[in-house]
Amino acid sequence: MTIRVVVADDQELVRSGFAMILDAQPDIEVVAEAGDGRAAVEAVRRLAPDVALLDIRMPGTDGIEACRTISAGTGCRTVMLTTFDSDEYVYEALHAGASGFLLKDVRRDDLVHAVRVVAAGDSLLAPSVARRLIAEYTSRPPTAAVAPSARLDVLTARERETLLHLARGLSNAEIAAALVVSEHTVKTHVGNVLSKLGLRDRIQAVICAYECGVVSPSPGGGPAFGSPAQGSPSPPGKPPGGGSAPGR
Repeated sequence: MTIRVVVADDQELVRSGFAMILDAQPDIEVVAEAGDGRAAVEAVRRLAPDVALLDIRMPGTDGIEACRTISAGTGCRTVMLTTFDSDEYVYEALHAGASGFLLKDVRRDDLVHAVRVVAAGDSLLAPSVARRLIAEYTSRPPTAAVAPSARLDVLTARERETLLHLARGLSNAEIAAALVVSEHTVKTHVGNVLSKLGLRDRIQAVICAYECGVVSPSPGGGPAFGSPAQGSPSPPGKPPGGGSAPGR
C-alpha cells in the first residue's frame, strides 16, 4: 500500500528536498506541498493523506496549530520537523496530537523510516528529544495513587519483558529476535501492554517504564536497565525513542 504524504514548510528548498526524498521511495507518494499551515490543512482535508510532515515555524497558521486541526478533524497522522531542539515545542506538538517529532538535521533514511512508522500507527521521537522528555517526566514528583509494582502486576512476565525492550527503543523485529518469537506475537504483546496500562502509544510506554522502575537514568545520563522480573542489571541498549522506533 502506498503511503500518501503532504509536506509543509515555508522554505521552498527545504520543502522540495524533503518531498524529493520521500517521493523517491517506492511505497511513498507526496501528494501535495504547502508553504504554510493553512495550506497544509486544506491539502489534508482535500486529499486525505496518511501522513502530514509539518514544519513547526511557518507564517500565519504555524505547524502546531495545523497539527491540532488535522489531528482533531481528520485521520491523517502528523510528523513535526524543526531546527529548534526545544522542550517547549516538543510538549506543544505532543499535546496538539503529533505522532512524530524530528529535527531538520535528520538523516535521509531516518526521515523515510519516521513516515513509515507513523503511517503504521505508531509514534516516534528524535533520540535527543526523547531523552529530555523522559528526564522531564521522571524529575516530577510521582502522582499516581497506585504503587509502581502494583501497576505492573497486570502484565504477564512476557509482557514485562516486552515493556523493557520498548523502553530500550527496540523495533518489533528486534524484540522478536530477543524473545525468540514472531513479530505477530510481539505486536500482540505490545498491544496488551498499552491496553492493560492505559497507554496511548510507545512513547507513553517508555515514560511508564521509567516511572515504574523498569529502567532508570544512569549516572552518565543514559538509561540503566533492569530485568522485568527481578530488576537486576543488564547491558544497556539503544536510547529510548531512537531512530529505529518501530511500528506497533
